[in-house]
Amino acid sequence: MKKIPVESAVGMELCHDITAMRDGFKGAAFHRGHIISEEDIPKLLDIGKKNIFVWEENAGEIHEEDAALRMAAMAPVEGAHYTEPSEGKVLLFADRRGMLRVDTELLRKINAIGDITICTLRDHYPVEEGARLASMRIVPLVTKEAQIIEAEALCKGKNLLELKPYQHRKIGVIITGSEIYSGRVKDKFEPVVRAKLSHYPCEILGVSLCDDDLDMITDAAQKFLTAGADFLIFSGGMSVDPDDLTPTAIRRLGAEIISHGVPSQPGNMTLIAYLNDVSIMGVPGAAVVLPTTMFDVLIPQIFVGDRFTKEDLIRLGDGGLCQMCKTCHFPNCTFGSY
Repeated sequence: MKKIPVESAVGMELCHDITAMRDGFKGAAFHRGHIISEEDIPKLLDIGKKNIFVWEENAGEIHEEDAALRMAAMAPVEGAHYTEPSEGKVLLFADRRGMLRVDTELLRKINAIGDITICTLRDHYPVEEGARLASMRIVPLVTKEAQIIEAEALCKGKNLLELKPYQHRKIGVIITGSEIYSGRVKDKFEPVVRAKLSHYPCEILGVSLCDDDLDMITDAAQKFLTAGADFLIFSGGMSVDPDDLTPTAIRRLGAEIISHGVPSQPGNMTLIAYLNDVSIMGVPGAAVVLPTTMFDVLIPQIFVGDRFTKEDLIRLGDGGLCQMCKTCHFPNCTFGSY
């Protein structure tokens, strides 16, 4: 690039966007490629630009907008789109609902390359259509093309970003507890779970109330499995009391329990298990009385078809403590980030 006083730049082509901020506006006052005219000089001086830069072709260098386009091309995302470059950056927007997945280790490696900066929403973030997912740019107006080539090589054969769509689920709900089964206490879980599941594509095959009886609990679950359920939700009997039978009933089904208990609150006693391709979640009682628990954190991943590992659940400890805000802002908060 070549630095030119604005008074001497008439007729020259601007090689970068020039940003202005005024009266709540922040954006490009002049765009790359604009030909400077006499009328532009006072406007440029008003926004503090005594000099402008014009492009000189230099082998091995790449302009910020071209770099941004190359970064977008190295990280295509199905179900989302990139904007055209503006002020040197491209933005990624969601075209559908789903869960954003970020290869955080790959992202760290790319951001360690000289002038490249890519920022995203956190991994496992549930998003709505139209959400802004990522921004990509280089810091200076130009950089060495070798840096972009290095980033492209790192991304080859990998997905830096994915927007996973929610899949339709057939769900069976089993609510346990002698006090509920007998009618002494009114069940409050069914309306809660129906409200939460209404945000996802699913069919609730039914809701079974069960006594604290292993045969009754396993029979109810088996009926849902026979009916084609691919997601079972259990509520009640999730503590470590000897008469809390839900984990035992889940084992009796033949399921593999990945974890009973996660490092998070509320939702410490959450259980995750799998019976072949059927996801199973044991939901502790906190889900009935609190607006957000581990149930809300984990359910999007089940709906996109990802399987939890023990390591996934261990990582919940960092960000696993809810701040119990008077007004719940989840998922726009620290709770459940992993």
